[in-house]
Amino acid sequence: MPHRPVLPHFAAGRKPAPGTDPTETAVPVRTAVVIGGGISGLIAARDLARSGLSVTLLEAGPELGGCVGTHRVAGLALDSGAESFATRSPAVADLVAELGLADAVVSPIPGGAWLQLPGEDVAAAAQPMPQSGMLGIPADLRTPEIVKAIGRAGAARAALDKVLPVGGLARRESVSLGEVVRARMGEAVLRRLVSPVVGGVYSSDPDVLDVDSVAPGLRAALAKHGSLAAAVASLRAAAPAGSAVAGLAGGMGMLSRALEEDLLARGVKLETGTAVDAVDRAGDGWTVSASGRTFSADALVMATDGPAAVDLLAATVPELAAARPGPGPGVALVTLVVDQPDLDAHPRGTGVLVAAEVDAVDAKALTHATAKWQWLADSTGPGTHVLRLSYGRALSAAAAAGDTRPGPVDREDDDLFAQALADASVLLQVPLGVDDVVGWDVVRWVGALPSAAVGHRDRVASVRAAVEQVPGLEVVGAWLAGTGLAAVTTDTRARIRGLVEQL
Repeated sequence: MPHRPVLPHFAAGRKPAPGTDPTETAVPVRTAVVIGGGISGLIAARDLARSGLSVTLLEAGPELGGCVGTHRVAGLALDSGAESFATRSPAVADLVAELGLADAVVSPIPGGAWLQLPGEDVAAAAQPMPQSGMLGIPADLRTPEIVKAIGRAGAARAALDKVLPVGGLARRESVSLGEVVRARMGEAVLRRLVSPVVGGVYSSDPDVLDVDSVAPGLRAALAKHGSLAAAVASLRAAAPAGSAVAGLAGGMGMLSRALEEDLLARGVKLETGTAVDAVDRAGDGWTVSASGRTFSADALVMATDGPAAVDLLAATVPELAAARPGPGPGVALVTLVVDQPDLDAHPRGTGVLVAAEVDAVDAKALTHATAKWQWLADSTGPGTHVLRLSYGRALSAAAAAGDTRPGPVDREDDDLFAQALADASVLLQVPLGVDDVVGWDVVRWVGALPSAAVGHRDRVASVRAAVEQVPGLEVVGAWLAGTGLAAVTTDTRARIRGLVEQL
């Protein structure tokens, strides 16, 4: 990795001792500017400050934390974006512990989610989500819930997975998740099991997603074990025991607040409402123009979304232009706080994932938050429930070409509220009316779930290679690391370690 010498740089206001030469006695203070105050930007700023750098963080919006935030509904502090983190790696748990929040880590209430499949009888078409899989791909095709979900014909087709040759699926450079599942287990498994899960997690179609990006190691395990089911089983066996996700009592927004407090305690300058207009190389350092002001630094960390990062760096790193990603899907989250004692029975467990072919429902997923998190149920008490419905299902390319419906980001709040009430009534099989609602809110996210489309790994590699050639520069965020707090945390901390070593 390129290395450049650190030039003397003195903290503002620091005075040398009387009678001494400041170039000989003052300790050089390296400086960094972080652009973007989402979770990756906050983590980057903290690790830079921990390494002894003087850090300034610039955020265009009024608040920090991005999609790991909080909003108030009916007097309750609720997650406005991410509500859990994957426990497949210790990355988030380690960060939480460093921030003094280890005692706040909680697991979901056992019970699991349900799957809403298409059918004339909506209630009969709902079933508990099979638990022995990964991204909806079953590890055991013989279980009754799998057969019920995909039908006997679908189960017979899926059983061919045990005898079909692996062929080129394990060797080809880029393959979609949809292609792997369809080739091994057939259309029924893809559309009735995998698509609802992938749509809920990534707001994307399995035929678009790069299998190696969303399911690392799956193709290698397929080549080793000879079947997709056996590959999934082996990856599950290697995963840590216990729940696949965890949260924080009080909500994941606590993580952003703890990071902000930690940064302030370390002397990091936090500048919200400061939109960056341009960045330029200045000798061995950087200048950043933002909201009529200029910031100078030895190091620059871009922690924005992909399009913004590429656009701001276009003059300095022109090679990035070819890797500029699309904006990502728009998502709307509708939170309802309702007074309905019939929901005390948790009729659909912790929530429902909805197959795309379900005509009676627009939502792609519903989370029954008070059935998922005990801390939240304790705060509301019996009879009062928090429901969160997610809108923004990505269409396949063929369907999108002729689709003229407004996206979730474009729909009016009142329209989404009415839709959410209707969808929740269908999915939970408990009638909900306006009079049952204690409070509600709509939160929209654009580009918060970057799509790891086929070829994503090559795009990431080209970005990394281009950035590596520019001393004092690093680029972080979900558009490179992948969706989810675990991926973003792991990647951001590794990238900042490399940047600090370079300085």
